[in-house]
Amino acid sequence: MLRVHFSELDLARLRMAVRPDALWETVLSFHRLRENRAETVYGKWRSEARNRLNGEARLLAPLIPSRGYFPDFLTPAEGVIGCDAAMSALRATPGERLNAELAGLPAARALPGWIRDLAQGERTSLDRLISTLRTYHQAAVAPYWPHIQARIEADRAARGRALLDGGADGLLASLPPTMRWRAPVLEVDYPVDRDLWLRGRGLLLLPSFFCRGTPVTFRDPELTPVLVYPVEHARCGLIPRPEQRPAVASGAGSGAGSGSARTLGKLVGQTRSAVLLEVGGGCTTSELARRVGVSLASASQHASVLREAGLVHTLRQGSAVLHTLTPLGAALLRGGAPGEHVFGASPPLPPVATSGRGPSGRG
Repeated sequence: MLRVHFSELDLARLRMAVRPDALWETVLSFHRLRENRAETVYGKWRSEARNRLNGEARLLAPLIPSRGYFPDFLTPAEGVIGCDAAMSALRATPGERLNAELAGLPAARALPGWIRDLAQGERTSLDRLISTLRTYHQAAVAPYWPHIQARIEADRAARGRALLDGGADGLLASLPPTMRWRAPVLEVDYPVDRDLWLRGRGLLLLPSFFCRGTPVTFRDPELTPVLVYPVEHARCGLIPRPEQRPAVASGAGSGAGSGSARTLGKLVGQTRSAVLLEVGGGCTTSELARRVGVSLASASQHASVLREAGLVHTLRQGSAVLHTLTPLGAALLRGGAPGEHVFGASPPLPPVATSGRGPSGRG
């Protein structure tokens, strides 16, 4: 078990990541890639990703073992900004850190020559690592980014509601069952017994699409504390193939004003258009029914149709369900392409104010 110890200052500095982290998703997806279980969430993605790869998995395998520790430097904080920023941060990793963290790998003495050179600070080897990670990311993660982002946004919306309803205590208590808030300690299912003392630094909560089972954190307790945890997946949780995503209708307008609303109404019907507009940053089925002025059953049916069309994501939160826009749904309202910057499907959460990694990651 991992025990994360909070002070009052740590609760004040508790925060949610504003978007998915490019390198955390890349590294954790590599764990999912090597699994052989048949499943609905990752199975189709795994098959498609393997077909796109060309030797990257063989190169990365020694750095990212199937279980246990992998180096902390592979997931710099800049990953939430994007892949390019993360790669730049990775390139700036000091040689001393490369050496120390690579020495912690279970088979450090048997590492390939280029990784041993990397441990000695050889920049050519670091360039090779960055090129391999980038190529892997482009093949296995980037094509599915809108879907990954939709799951993260849905989770953020749920945590945001918990924060508004119950403050920091409510947010921590709303986390998945693998984490249990027993103030002032957050107990986390973990493969080793460990304590993480935040010491006034706060904690960054980072929901992840490719994290499975137990949460993950850095091995080095001196790094800025981050807790990566798995988002809830829909039962039909297949990642849609990029070429099969519905196209955004042209003429939807550049915003959710009256012009775009009328055009959208012609496309999907006035009531369903109103449902999509009212979902906004997230609402429950009962709230949706009140906003649109329809029955609870009708609101549920409309939300179901929009969910099947890939425009709305639904996440169960306690006894209620929370609906949020997917990037495609937000793009449809704005008249943009689904790949555009649509993080605003649910607003960023502000910092919370108060009155070793897991089995697929750090050890």
